[in-house]
Amino acid sequence: MSSIDPNTQVNNTDSSITRTLYQKLLESSHPIALLSFIILRLSPIAIYIFGMIFTSNYILFFILIILLIAADFWNVKNISGRLLVGLRWWNETNDLGSTIWVFENADQNRYINPIDSKMFWLLMYTVPIVWGFLAILALLKLQLLSLILVIIAISLSLTNTMAYTKCDKFGKANSIASGIFSSVSANMFSNFNPLARFFPSTTS
Repeated sequence: MSSIDPNTQVNNTDSSITRTLYQKLLESSHPIALLSFIILRLSPIAIYIFGMIFTSNYILFFILIILLIAADFWNVKNISGRLLVGLRWWNETNDLGSTIWVFENADQNRYINPIDSKMFWLLMYTVPIVWGFLAILALLKLQLLSLILVIIAISLSLTNTMAYTKCDKFGKANSIASGIFSSVSANMFSNFNPLARFFPSTTS
């Protein structure tokens, strides 16, 4: 009776996961843009959580995360949104000195790769939520500088998220995400509403 080395099974599993991610990346219409988008979205969070393990210089830590957050904001606004989902937004000043927000959709006949679209909207919605959770932790621990840093990250991340949601006026790219968040919000309201059992909602 032959025995199977557990280490061999773990290595095979890791290699299959890596191969699957690599194949998914190759199926992207813009693999370099998608990879850059993922790295810039997740690296500030990873460094915020684990960065102080490798350095005790908080000023360097603070500046590095600010630079990464700014790079992520610029990349999402100017490159990732245009290439991955065919959306753009910007603001400009009119003759009266007022700021005008401009939202642009891609041609309706343009093919939007589903892998690019899913990854884009998934990270656009989840990253602000993660930063919000980190803000709560910083507040509970009374870490003022960390709280300021996280608030900056939330502000920039939410700006892009709200702008691109506004861009997607036809609801094709983020319909799945919108449906999930709507159902979750409805369930949370019904669970925490003490009058829900006495006044159930009715649909006509």
